[in-house]
Amino acid sequence: MSATERGRAQGHSAHPGDVGRRVAHRRKQLGLSREQVAAKAGMAVNYLEYLESRPATVDLETVTRLAGTLDTSVWYLLGGGLDLPPGQAAPSPRPVVEELQPRECWAKMEPGGVGRVARSTPEGPQVLPVNYRTLDGTVLYRTTAQSTAAVAVGERVAFEVDRLDEALGTGWSVLVTGPADQVTEADAMERFGKHANPQPWVGGQRDTWVRIRPDKITGRLIRTVGTMPTDDSP
Repeated sequence: MSATERGRAQGHSAHPGDVGRRVAHRRKQLGLSREQVAAKAGMAVNYLEYLESRPATVDLETVTRLAGTLDTSVWYLLGGGLDLPPGQAAPSPRPVVEELQPRECWAKMEPGGVGRVARSTPEGPQVLPVNYRTLDGTVLYRTTAQSTAAVAVGERVAFEVDRLDEALGTGWSVLVTGPADQVTEADAMERFGKHANPQPWVGGQRDTWVRIRPDKITGRLIRTVGTMPTDDSP
């Protein structure tokens, strides 16, 4: 751990349980089992399970070992920078930018998450974050009939989703464009609810389904020289 990171860590305290949730999230991003992480970090599997599932205060030495095992930073595991825009870390020393093919773009978007819907208004561009899923070559999100996100229905919109790995200086972004329409067919809503139901973080009753049918999809990947991109890499 660098002197800068040590200073940041000492100046930031995470709530009990926060570190465990971030460890579990990062572990799943990397596709690692608890057994794999515990073995590499030199700790018992049952302790890692306890850490991930129950509120617990973790000492800095343990956090440092887990950060190294998970290819991330102590600062990230302690929740540092959550109120800052992503991309505060230094870029990779030897970055390579590659264009993603449409099938690769869909593979990146397929897990779902949070993306941004962009539309034009008389006052200028408007960008709205939404929880989304993909199904049958479309992008889906749920909202309320009175929300700003529902106004996009009937318009041609852009949808963007990205992922940055601050620790490795890598990332990707995907942009799709196409018309947005409201899903009104009962059988379609039933299918979407069963197989691709996005759960909005803002909560509440959100019964308006919006579907974006992309007619153009592009993406870019930033990686470090010497690393091979994969469908699951950030």
